[in-house]
Order: sequence, then C-alpha cells, then structure tokens
Amino acid sequence: MIMKEIRDPIHGFIYLNDWELAIIDTPAFQRLRRIGQLGFTNMVYPSACHSRFEHSLGVMHVATRMYERIVECSRSYLKDELKFSDDDLERDKVIVRLAALLHDIGHSPFSHSGEIFMPEKPGEENKYKHEDYSAAIIESELKEVIEKHPMNEKYNIKASEISALLQGSSEIGRTILWRDLITSHLDADRADYLLRDSYHIGVKYGQFDLDRLINCLRVVRTHDTGLPIIAVNKGGIQVAESLIISRYMMFTQVYYHHTRRAYDILVNDILKEFLNGGCFPPPDKEGIKIYLDLDDWKIFEWLAATDNKWMEIITKRNHYRVIFETHDTPDIEEIYKCENILLELENHGIDARLDEPERSWYQSGKEEIMIIEDDYCSPLSGLSSIVKGLRFLSKKRIYGPSEERELSKKIIKEITGK
Repeated sequence: MIMKEIRDPIHGFIYLNDWELAIIDTPAFQRLRRIGQLGFTNMVYPSACHSRFEHSLGVMHVATRMYERIVECSRSYLKDELKFSDDDLERDKVIVRLAALLHDIGHSPFSHSGEIFMPEKPGEENKYKHEDYSAAIIESELKEVIEKHPMNEKYNIKASEISALLQGSSEIGRTILWRDLITSHLDADRADYLLRDSYHIGVKYGQFDLDRLINCLRVVRTHDTGLPIIAVNKGGIQVAESLIISRYMMFTQVYYHHTRRAYDILVNDILKEFLNGGCFPPPDKEGIKIYLDLDDWKIFEWLAATDNKWMEIITKRNHYRVIFETHDTPDIEEIYKCENILLELENHGIDARLDEPERSWYQSGKEEIMIIEDDYCSPLSGLSSIVKGLRFLSKKRIYGPSEERELSKKIIKEITGK
C-alpha cells in the first residue's frame, strides 16, 4: 500500500493511507486548519499559531505507535486471555487511528476558550462538550466517507463505532479497551499537545521522553475489578512522572499565564456578542451544518465587518489586567476576601471578572496512571512522592479594565489594607 508522507516538526514523517486522506480532504476536517490550537495564546507567545489540524494528525500518529507497541508486548495476553484474533487486532488498529484523527473535529471557534457557549443537553443540567459535536459530525457529515470507502470493504467499520470509542460507549465491546489511548492521563492527545504546544510556544516545560513512554505501555488485568487496562510497567515510572510534571508546568506557566487568561475573557465577550447572548447550535442534524460553518476566521471576518470595540482591543492589546489574585491554593479566608473584592468592585460600577481554573492537570483516583508492579497495578500517585507533592492549582484572579486599574487598586487596598 502506498502511503502519503506528511512532514511534521514534532514526529518527523506522518503516514496516511488513501482512506485517511479522503477523510482529511472533507470540508469538516479542513475546517480544523482554521481553528487555533490555543485560541489567543499567540497574543502572548507570538509563535503559538498552530491549529487543531496538525494536532489531529499528530494524535493519530502517536496513538498508532502506542497501539502497535502494546500489541507487540501484550499479544499473548490479548489473544489468549481477552480472545482477540489477529483480524480483531488489525481492525481495532484502524478504529483507533480514525478515532484519534477525528477526536477534535467537533471543536468550536477558539478551541477550549469557546466551550462555555455550548448549549445545555435537553432534559439535563450538563452542557454539550466538543466530544458530542465530534460524534455527531462523524455520524453525519463523515458517515459516507468512512463507511463507503473501498478500503473499508475488508473491515466494515461503522461511523458509530468510532464515535462510540470517543464517547466511551460500551456498545463497542472489547474495543473500548483502547479508549485510554484517546482520552486518559496517558493518552496520545496529551502526549502530542504537550510536545507540540511546547515547541510552538518556545518553552521547554512540555518536553518528555515519548519514545520511552511508548515502550513501557502494556495491557494488564486489574486485580480489584478484573478488567483489562492500559498501564505502564515499573521501569517506566520515571517517564510517567515526567509526563505529569510536564503537564503541571505547562498548566501553571503557560495555559494559566495571567495575560493569556485575559484573552480568554476577551474571547468570551466576543463570542457572546457574536451569538447575540446565546449559544452555539446543538449537535443535531440542522445544528451541525450551521456549527461547521463557524471557525476562527469567520469570527475575525465578523469583527472586521461590524462596528464593535473588540477589534481595537485586539490591535492595541488593551485587554483586561489582573487587579487582584490569591495564592496558588487559597484558604477560606482568602477566598472570602476575593469574593468581597469582586462584589465591592461591581458596586463601584467596575466590570470586574473572576477567573479560576476549570480543568485539573492531574486527578488522583481510579482514572489516574497505573503502574505495573509484580503483576499488580498501583496508582502513580501512591508510588511517586513527586506526583503526590504537586499541588492542585486553584488560584483565583480578578481582572478589570486597564483604564480603571488605579481606582480598582484603591478599592482593593481599602479592603485588604495592602
């Protein structure tokens, strides 16, 4: 089979077959070229202009390497214990590649910065996530190119199987085992974006030994549940630590950089006006068509064509500034103080905004990285004093307009005495 070579600054050559190229060449996938990986981060780190497009290719590449290494090292267990046939393993590899390729196809304009405007699910309190949009796009706009391509005659893979893997649905049976390669603390998504973001931003924080990590992956059965999981052998505990430390450093030093977060506030204001105070269309048949017409470029076109204050803020970098912030892990007294400051600023007519982390860099518990130790699996946080010692970031910041910064500081001083 002749494979298409694509050069990538992170992984070298990425190889694609005709089926994958047909998917990539659809309007739905090409849209990812017009959605930045990190929103307005390039306003702080000028070279952070990479998109969801190249990240998606990278995740497919990394997921493939992970899958192939696991099958190589755990083949006897997969075949003898879990009853995978060679045909099953070949078919699952295709599903993993396609799921990894399409895992981000449902992102909104400005990526995670725009997710606050996802609509609520009917009859539920939860909002839709970009994964729900990915699944809907796969089962509608991409259904034909996935299911009708000549290369699929051998596998008969359904679009619903790919979306089921992304959403963690048990309807795909044993194939659900591979979901950890797509979404977990050990997944190809994190592995690629840490290296890629670090490269494009120009920092070293996100770098880790990907080759070593891949070589240490195995499939084992847990003793408490009896279910098979993807884990790291004991010799890989240091590279697992470095992966978590890399993510911790990127979150604390880059993703939650005070100015970068100020531009998230700006994105929220822009999208709120663009959507007329509403939200993105739901991921149904009609909504998906409208949603796929939205990307970063579309928003910038609207900004340039309408009378609004946002374009001037962008061109003059007149974003909101930090006027108060707590420690990384504030106590109750500091949290109350922050709330009082916010209320007092609002009472003075100042458009103050509270910003706090909405995502964790690592979560201890049943979903954390598992380490294989003498045929038993133990959570990484229980074996690593380094990971256990890393603190969860819960810093709160208050932002306000730059022209009212002095007044804001005066009000804050009256409350805090500082």
